Amino acid sequence: MAQAELLGGDSLDISVVVTLFNEAATIEELHRRATAALAPLGRPYELVFVDDGSTDGSFAEVERLHAADPHVRGVRLKRNSGQHPAMHAGLARARGELIVTMDGDLQNPPEDIPTLVAALEAAGVDVASGRRAARRDSWGRTLPSRLINGMLRRFTGVAISDFGCAFNAYRRDAIVPLLGSIGKQKFTKALVLASGATVIEVDVGHAARADASRYSPLRLARLAAHVLVGFWPQPIQWVGVWLGLLCTLGGVALGCYGIAYWIGEANFPGPLFGGVAVLLILGIQGFLLALVGEYLGRIRRDVEGRPLYLIDREL
Repeated sequence: MAQAELLGGDSLDISVVVTLFNEAATIEELHRRATAALAPLGRPYELVFVDDGSTDGSFAEVERLHAADPHVRGVRLKRNSGQHPAMHAGLARARGELIVTMDGDLQNPPEDIPTLVAALEAAGVDVASGRRAARRDSWGRTLPSRLINGMLRRFTGVAISDFGCAFNAYRRDAIVPLLGSIGKQKFTKALVLASGATVIEVDVGHAARADASRYSPLRLARLAAHVLVGFWPQPIQWVGVWLGLLCTLGGVALGCYGIAYWIGEANFPGPLFGGVAVLLILGIQGFLLALVGEYLGRIRRDVEGRPLYLIDREL
């Protein structure tokens, strides 16, 4: 489907795109609080709920709200495709000149929607970037997040502190040209900002999740690899040269130490240092293979031309 067809329909002032995955328990409260925040603005708005293949009846809740409130639209994907493809499904259908994105778990308060919109318009920028000033996540989430944020700042050249916050406001003109890449590339905000969009950071509220985070350590490690491949030009060459140099210097140093030990003690500890060297080299090779695998996966997806998602129902 062409972008023009996806983006058709009467324009509105504000679209709020909410991605859902097994959030049946929070949808009604989110709708109530978002409506209470948006209605006093006196501006045409819509709430676009995107159900990413939930199995807990989330879309039934969206259908019920849609029947009672003309501001509510809904999209259900045939299967769980991931947060970023689901975000694409919502962004591609949003009709607002200003588009607010958020997750459906209520970690970010809908009451902050007007704050993001006001900051976007007052500053005259393309993106109002949500910043979780008082983040309510465990150290197991925050430490990897800091690493990924540092990588994205380095690779995009954009000095914001919270790339991972999904609660943001965008001008429509900043989103439309990138719809072909959003979803394929994780970190939608980083993709938009790396294209040259102007930004202002806005502090937003953050609450603890009622259940366990869906981002396991393995998934966070895969996100870090995605950042390297997606935002770092030619990482294999850079990593290969520098880590190869470090391995060479390390090997020379170990060799010199072994020779000195052999001369001084008449007993060269070859097996120990040989094992350490082998493990180090294998670790580096595994990391490089992970990067190569990410590249190959992207090439395969582009060559096959498979859709990011399939729509099951649309309200």
